[in-house]
Amino acid sequence: MFPEIGQFSLILSLFFALSLASVPLVGYWKGNRLLLESARPLTFIMSVLILVSFITLSLAFLTDDFSVLYVSQNSNSQLPVWYKFSALWGGHEGSLLLWVLVLSGWCSAVALKIRGLPEDIGPVVLSVLGMVCVGFLSFLLFTSSPFARLLPDVPADGGDLNPLLQDFGLIVHPPVLYMGYVGFSVAFAFAVAALITGNLNASWARWARPWTAASWAFLTLGITLGSWWAYYELGWGGWWFWDPVENASFMPWLAGTALLHSLAVTEKRGVFKSWTVLLAIFTFSLSLLGAFLVRSGVLTSVHSFAADPTRGMFILVLLLVLVGGSLLLYAIRASEVRSKVSFGATGREAWLLLNNIVLTVLTLTVLLGTLYPLIFDALGLGKISVGAPYFNSVFTPIALLLMVFMAVGPLSKWHHTPINVLFKVCSVAAAVAVLSAGWVVYYYEFGFIAWLSLAVAFWVVVLSFSDWFSKVSAGTKGIIPRARQLPRNYYGMLLAHLGMVVSLVGIVLVSVNSQESMLRLSPGDRATVAGYEFQFDSIEQVKGPNYVASKGQFTAYQADKTVAVLHPEKRFFTTRQQVMTEAALDAGFTRDLYVSLGEQLDDSAWGVRIYVKSFVRWIWLGGLLMMAGGLLAALDKRYQRRAGV
Repeated sequence: MFPEIGQFSLILSLFFALSLASVPLVGYWKGNRLLLESARPLTFIMSVLILVSFITLSLAFLTDDFSVLYVSQNSNSQLPVWYKFSALWGGHEGSLLLWVLVLSGWCSAVALKIRGLPEDIGPVVLSVLGMVCVGFLSFLLFTSSPFARLLPDVPADGGDLNPLLQDFGLIVHPPVLYMGYVGFSVAFAFAVAALITGNLNASWARWARPWTAASWAFLTLGITLGSWWAYYELGWGGWWFWDPVENASFMPWLAGTALLHSLAVTEKRGVFKSWTVLLAIFTFSLSLLGAFLVRSGVLTSVHSFAADPTRGMFILVLLLVLVGGSLLLYAIRASEVRSKVSFGATGREAWLLLNNIVLTVLTLTVLLGTLYPLIFDALGLGKISVGAPYFNSVFTPIALLLMVFMAVGPLSKWHHTPINVLFKVCSVAAAVAVLSAGWVVYYYEFGFIAWLSLAVAFWVVVLSFSDWFSKVSAGTKGIIPRARQLPRNYYGMLLAHLGMVVSLVGIVLVSVNSQESMLRLSPGDRATVAGYEFQFDSIEQVKGPNYVASKGQFTAYQADKTVAVLHPEKRFFTTRQQVMTEAALDAGFTRDLYVSLGEQLDDSAWGVRIYVKSFVRWIWLGGLLMMAGGLLAALDKRYQRRAGV
């Protein structure tokens, strides 16, 4: 009975989503206040119905209701309870329901906060979000219902969750990633509402900015969690490998970063209005493109869902309708979106424009590398692959250029900044950065690329703290009172920029100063890697809730002192008949010790991978700092006061 309740709730939610998409718009065009005010209750009812549907599917998983096809395919009675719950989004249908739930959550959050907006703007924003909900609810109901039954042939047990997904990463990564992905629909809705109402002044940018910052923060955290999960779960020590589905989340992040900067200029100076509207549409379209890549079956990836291509066609049509319609609306309103404010070549506007241009180029670079093999194959020209060599060689120098511009922007003033002032500050910072990076490279014997990257990182740090110090030392109140007066938005920017530096340092050092060895070892053998001695102590058979495993024990020594005891495993999942590698880690601030078991070579010998990863944790620490910066910016008191957020 519960699955039928969930299905009926989804059907009802589609009805209310259709009402939300149409009724407030009719109220806007007719000037009917009652119809406009219906937007909030319609949003809440739709969201509650979607939540009811999600809860019923959760109960089906937790109670092992294998009469539900989706449950039987993705769960098992022996699965630990926390994986039974997270298995809900371990496949296509359930993850799409999670997507819709997150979307309805964003809609409800906007509905709770629109009282600070003009009476005709908030309902139109909710109406646009309702259109997006209609698209995804239709997709869910007509092509991907998770409530299909297997009656009367109910299997005795389920097929189990993919062993690759039986990890803590599944519990946290998809929900957080979707919060970012789907959150950009709010910026899209504000942009389209501004086009519909003609309210294209700086106020719409102020309304959209905190929502965009929050979405960007969640997407940053989601990508960081995904990188961390891949690092320890896949067993080969990699933290990013330019997989097409990784790129699918990275592209909206790049475009969203550009959108954040563009919104700041539009809000403060009233310029870049056309560019900001287009970026809002572009960022949301890349989120939809990511959904298409993951669910269409057009690519093979460890992250993707093996979905029917007809589902991909549905998303493609949805992409064309939503994005095509918004671009058509933009074309109609183009004459009203033009900015009439000028700025100088050395003003902050110019530096932020350069930032946006570089971010757009980076996004297009990743987009080209991701889609080119698909286009090449679709045209019947054969199969090709675009991998890490292309992305690393093309993306890296442009990203370093971005960080150079990123550091200069906050130093400059709006409209115009004396060039001699900028030159003086930047030249001192450049000297400090070059010398500091040179000392590190000389001491550790790194190469030119490491020197260049570290010099850029030190440059950003020096200029960031120089800008902060100039702000807090101005006036007579003292440094502490002045520091407290600086807005949260400024500290959010500072944290995000420093987070990028920390990630850059981590990327550089893990690339040039890590060591790895693939060895043949038997219990009792020792191997030395990067100054650490690893002893293979023993191997034993252990039984888990739904697997059996060969569990090794390795002791790591440095200068004859024990620094870690590591227990890598080779697990065999009986239901799925799959073998998985569970790496063992000893994490540290400056290094990780990483051991994974390969294949058993004979009665006693095993293939063993041993890595010593330098500063790899800094990559994710930088991501956390960027996420914190985004949330801090979203919580700036100005937005709570002016925009009702």
